[in-house]
Order: sequence, then structure tokens, then C-alpha cells
Amino acid sequence: GGTAMAAVRDVEVDPDGTFKYILVRLQRPGGEEQRHIVRGTKAAEFHNHIFEKVNPEMEKLGYECKCLGGGKIDHNSKDKKIRVFGLSTGYGKADHSVTVEILKKVYTDYEITWSDDKK
Repeated sequence: GGTAMAAVRDVEVDPDGTFKYILVRLQRPGGEEQRHIVRGTKAAEFHNHIFEKVNPEMEKLGYECKCLGGGKIDHNSKDKKIRVFGLSTGYGKADHSVTVEILKKVYTDYEITWSDDKK
């Protein structure tokens, strides 16, 4: 039920630096319940590398994943600031405002902003 979905973390991103991120929608096959998660890492050269890692993890838990787009995150944990910007060539631009709302749930004392700037 809802507990498995609750066990999936809203956000998994690197603690510092600028890196690619994707916004992913999780859904139970045939179910109404859905949620959005944010995943980003410097280890990913391309946005699809992140999706290829998260998709099998979520399928094991019984979710269908859809990548809703991507961009970049600039994370400065020292100054407690996160900037969301840019887009994914393959997946298109994520709705950064949605990403920011998810990030705010986790980084409650951060200043989090977004823009459609490329850099």
C-alpha cells in the first residue's frame, strides 16, 4: 500500500556542486496513487544515466516510472542554497517549480530558486 511508496525518498541528490537531475513520476500500474521524485548526481554524464539507474530500482518496488524532464541543480550546502535550471536534451525541461516544491520538503532551511536559464 502507501507504505512502500512512502519508503521511497523524495530527493536523492549530491550534497555539492552542479549536476544533472531528472524529475520522475512514480505510479502503481493501474493505480491512482502517484508521486514525484527528484534524482541528480555528478556521476551521470547524461540525464538518461540517472533514469536507467532509478527505473529498475522502482520497478522492483512495483512502480512504473516516467521521466517528466530534467535540468541541472546547483547545490551549495555551505550557503544552504539550491538553484534549479537548464534542461535535458533527451527528456526536455522538467517543471522546475515542481522540483523546487519537492526540494523544499527535504531542504527546509534552504534558499531554493529556479530559472529557465541554460547556465
